[in-house]
Amino acid sequence: MLGTVARAGRRMMSDLTVHSISSLYTMNEKVGTGALGLIEDGAVSFKDGKVVFVGKSSEAPEGSKMIDGKGMVGVPGLVDCHTHIVHAGTRSEEFGKRLAGATYTEILEAGGGILCTVNATRAATEEELATTARKRAAGMLRRGVTTMEIKSGYGLTPQDEFKMLKAAKACNDTVRVITTFLGAHTIPAEWRDDRDAYVKQVIEEQLPLVAPIADAIDVFCDKGAFTLEEGIRILQAGKDLGLKVKAHSEQVVHTGIGAAAAKMGAVSVDHLERLDADGVKAMKENGTVAVILPGAQVYLKDTSPPVSLMREAGIPMAVASDMNPGSSPVHDLWMCATLSCIIQGLTMEEALVGITINAGRALGRPDLGWLGEDSVGDMSLQVPPPGEPPIMQSLLQHIAGHTTNTVIRDGRVVV
Repeated sequence: MLGTVARAGRRMMSDLTVHSISSLYTMNEKVGTGALGLIEDGAVSFKDGKVVFVGKSSEAPEGSKMIDGKGMVGVPGLVDCHTHIVHAGTRSEEFGKRLAGATYTEILEAGGGILCTVNATRAATEEELATTARKRAAGMLRRGVTTMEIKSGYGLTPQDEFKMLKAAKACNDTVRVITTFLGAHTIPAEWRDDRDAYVKQVIEEQLPLVAPIADAIDVFCDKGAFTLEEGIRILQAGKDLGLKVKAHSEQVVHTGIGAAAAKMGAVSVDHLERLDADGVKAMKENGTVAVILPGAQVYLKDTSPPVSLMREAGIPMAVASDMNPGSSPVHDLWMCATLSCIIQGLTMEEALVGITINAGRALGRPDLGWLGEDSVGDMSLQVPPPGEPPIMQSLLQHIAGHTTNTVIRDGRVVV
């Protein structure tokens, strides 16, 4: 255990030690104070890519490389557990239409929205998609995000979905990537008159091709997209191939997919603006994480998920960027954490947990988003806004006020 390591710390040499961190939030109650695992004047040491010490600086081992964290806030590597960063094209014209009063569903049903991005993504090469996605990932890495879930869903053919997931995996050299197959994002234009045939293609052609390079399966079950029955068939087919289950749930209208996916053992259900009590009950009973997406709520001028209801039920809540070219073109997970407090009612503690350990749980990865013996070796040092104290509240109150000093992934400095 790390307590033992702490006592023996001075007799051990690490590859890297980050010391004198004014406020270190480990998300690990075993080594720090409270739910956030706070250690003042804290230190973290890494060896062979792993965390080998978390504790007080006075007990930390020497490192071949030493980084001084005085005046800074230390946090685990952030986890963005819902993104669509592999895509081509622009949706800026759509933004103007929505500002003029058009709804997301109206734009989609008229052939715009997701379908606009589908056309551009199909026309792009795998290399082009990987290059732009890697740049987006690098921007988020510079803010402390070390793990990202990346979805497909803008190809909607077997080869184009495969191409998207390969482009997503190419980003592993920048951030740690978890891939999700989302062939059931919408019905493509060429299948609008035979949606049953497209559902069959997703299950019988797309899934067998992409399953070897996907970690999870997702479906957009909502008005203008897939029905509850279709969504359940598709998710079950993915589960049968060993993929973790996720679902875009109860965003535009209530469909029941949140409860249905939870009963299938979903690691997360996402969006949830129109989640009902039955959905909350199913999530609670099955250990499903709620992923809330404040960027989409802002851009679509939508209502908030039932945060109080989920809190009362003890459902773990994660916060993600939903970074995509249309309904949430947001590149900053810290800003999403702040927005989750302002417009969705999370506390600052819940928001920080939401972009760290709970986001890892939403991916079925209990080793992500905290610092300790069995965690990944990821963390960052954040410099608070000028004049503000080095505490997590300073990072969350101010939008774009703090800067990232250092990012560590797998025990190695990458920023």
